[in-house]
Amino acid sequence: MRKYKIVLIALLSSHFFVLSQEKAKDSIVDKPERPAFESTILIDNQTDVLFDKNTLEVMMAHRFGLVNGGTNDLAGFWAPSNIRIALSYAVHDRLTIGFGTTKFDRLQDFNWKAGILKQTRSDKIPVNVSYYGNFVIDARKKGNDLFPTKQSRYSFFNQLIISRRFSPKLSLQIAPSVSHYNLVENKMRNDVVAIAVGGRFKITDQTSIMLDYSHPFTHHLDGVKFENDPEPGFSLGVEFSTSGHAFQLFITNLNGIVPQRNYMKNTNDFFYGDFLFGFNITRNYNF
Repeated sequence: MRKYKIVLIALLSSHFFVLSQEKAKDSIVDKPERPAFESTILIDNQTDVLFDKNTLEVMMAHRFGLVNGGTNDLAGFWAPSNIRIALSYAVHDRLTIGFGTTKFDRLQDFNWKAGILKQTRSDKIPVNVSYYGNFVIDARKKGNDLFPTKQSRYSFFNQLIISRRFSPKLSLQIAPSVSHYNLVENKMRNDVVAIAVGGRFKITDQTSIMLDYSHPFTHHLDGVKFENDPEPGFSLGVEFSTSGHAFQLFITNLNGIVPQRNYMKNTNDFFYGDFLFGFNITRNYNF
């Protein structure tokens, strides 16, 4: 009889032990996966990266002239260059707002990025989802008859960024977008729908190879391709990063820097030799 009591006590104890293990397991917080990318930008498109609250990011983007643009401009280095300088500030762990100014067309952009979903280590949430948008003002001088009204200077951009960190080395993203200009040239549409795909592969802890491709789907003239249709963007580069800054060096056929200008007004065909050298530098400050 004593043996049966011992067996019964052992069975009941094991049941409570299993329940306590399951409860402890269920109470473990499913941590977010590490960011898919090192920087907030992937050459010419945004990434899923959002910094901790009270982080200030300083960015400079530079695009030289076309390599085949002239006979005496040193592969575009002496040609006219486009430059953008920008600041962005994380008002929340999932919300960043910013401002930038660009040399070509004197574009002044107000931008924001919001985190919607974060990939988890358990894969319960398999991807990151973020939203990026901007409002841009063309600040060229008055009197050139380019803008009949104040609203004619405005353009807008909206993009949904879906990314995944497949491994510590490989991350990929896809990003559908809509670009809008209040005023466009004759026969051009005011809106262009596009999609971007890109990724990075780390070859060392601080060095990555990057690829970025942007494809506009909308034809300006009633669905028929004509000479003012935007060309797809293709970029290939390398990134060197630390905990506080990232430096990207690349070749690309996009020189607008501001996304809607790239998607709606790019006339450079990468595979016909219309490409240029460029770089992005970002530096973060935590407060």
